[in-house]
Amino acid sequence: MYHAECLARYAMGMKTLRLDPELEQRLQRAAAVAGESLSEFIRRAAAERADTVLNTDGHEDFADVLGVIHGGGGRARRTGAAFTEVLADRSS
Repeated sequence: MYHAECLARYAMGMKTLRLDPELEQRLQRAAAVAGESLSEFIRRAAAERADTVLNTDGHEDFADVLGVIHGGGGRARRTGAAFTEVLADRSS
């Protein structure tokens, strides 16, 4: 592996990445096509990857609405009877 410095200013400071020459060239080309600096391109790619990894169960996508609606108690206890009624209606 070769060493290529990619400067990125974060609250924690600058970071250095080790990139092989082929990956560095691909990143430079992709950043140019996107009209971004190499640092910005890498920051966005890292943020997207982190979001993907951290959002594996989808819970975060619906966190603002999960548990907001309360349908009243006892619904789970009544599902068996409702299912039995549906089956009885279908068989007649």
